[in-house]
Amino acid sequence: MQHRLLLVLAAAAVFTSGCASVAQQPVSLSQKVTDPKGIRIGVGMTALPKLDTQVPGASCLLCLAFASSANSSLTAHAQTLPYEDLPALRNSMADLLRKKGAAVTVIDEDLNLDVLPEMGAKGPNVAGKDFSSLQQKYKVDKLLVVSITALGFIRTYSGYIPTSDPKGLLQGVGYIVNLKNNTYEWYLPVLVTKAADQNWDEPPKFPGLTNAYFQALEIGKDSFLRPLAGDWPSSVQPTIIGLSVPSAPAGTVRQ
Repeated sequence: MQHRLLLVLAAAAVFTSGCASVAQQPVSLSQKVTDPKGIRIGVGMTALPKLDTQVPGASCLLCLAFASSANSSLTAHAQTLPYEDLPALRNSMADLLRKKGAAVTVIDEDLNLDVLPEMGAKGPNVAGKDFSSLQQKYKVDKLLVVSITALGFIRTYSGYIPTSDPKGLLQGVGYIVNLKNNTYEWYLPVLVTKAADQNWDEPPKFPGLTNAYFQALEIGKDSFLRPLAGDWPSSVQPTIIGLSVPSAPAGTVRQ
């Protein structure tokens, strides 16, 4: 079985609305996340994205239109696939934090971080958004966020030319913000791609790629859970295996 897992730990700058955003570097978990004993930690997720087919490398407008058209049947299939138990990831992470001694509040509503103001102060591991208002809103001292930024399939391009077969995709970032000083105490971007075990081009149901998508979901969830389950401090080691994505993952932008 060909298994390609990319845990992207340092990415190039991402350009949004014409302005460059500074990429946040990974931050390892340490015991201070649950210090002092009984610290209140909220655990939430942003809204899950619509399943789609990503075509990085189709950089011009005509290239993008061509790639989108060429993969339209795959995209239509992607939009029929379920999230499975991905929304319950917050509950699994909360359980692991409780085992470490934290008092945990699961936030069932989707977190809308776009409405938060920009953080004026800059510095190492300072979040780009000002999360301080969420301390009073959720009655917590720290906030663990999982933000899934892309789900479905990915196929790389060079202009009009595909440079890979489609693969299952999960992309996102997990982090813990100390709401008293707005700094990251954990930051982990995750990008998982999984190739079909055999033939991928079997429309309209694409059984091989469908299986790859579900495997990418499982690998992605485990990537977020594993650091919380292990002994702390946990090191964050760069791991890049297989696919090289020409554009930086959205999950590496400071939030």
